[in-house]
Amino acid sequence: MADAAALLAEARGALAPLPGVVEAMVADLDPARWRARPAPTEWAPIEIVCHLRDEEAEDFPARLRVIVEGGTALAPIDPEAWAEARRYREADPAAALAALRAGRAASLAWLATVEPARLSRSVAHPRLGALGGLDVLAAWVAHDRLHVAQLAATLARLWADRWAPLRVDYAGPIPYRAEGRRP
Repeated sequence: MADAAALLAEARGALAPLPGVVEAMVADLDPARWRARPAPTEWAPIEIVCHLRDEEAEDFPARLRVIVEGGTALAPIDPEAWAEARRYREADPAAALAALRAGRAASLAWLATVEPARLSRSVAHPRLGALGGLDVLAAWVAHDRLHVAQLAATLARLWADRWAPLRVDYAGPIPYRAEGRRP
């Protein structure tokens, strides 16, 4: 069994830097690159930022709050559909980043009040079965890191495409290789 107090402390430290990391990664993007997808089925930088913003409001902290407060059911969410339904590619990057920053600050303030013992509670998840507070907290950190990696891969592809035909692949494999691009 994981040490709830240790996980809570470590997770708070791991969650804190996300807004600054994302802001630093996208600082030099022009409007076209904010909305450019590295491949047809992959998300543009603005879509990734909007996803993180909405997850901050409706997924990890909201679901963790349900568990910590003794709730019995999680509200359904559909993050994949949000990108189109909420028109992420049309969003204002500065507003999306500000909302992510504010949401994360509120989440961190709330996490500072959570009693570690309450993280041992769980609720039924329709696909996963019993989902505990420790599970959600650990997954929240992993989710951040997965999307930082996704954003980094997207930015690497957009950079490579911008400077083609230069051989940026000298750096290593560039993600999201489209058909017809040279290796």
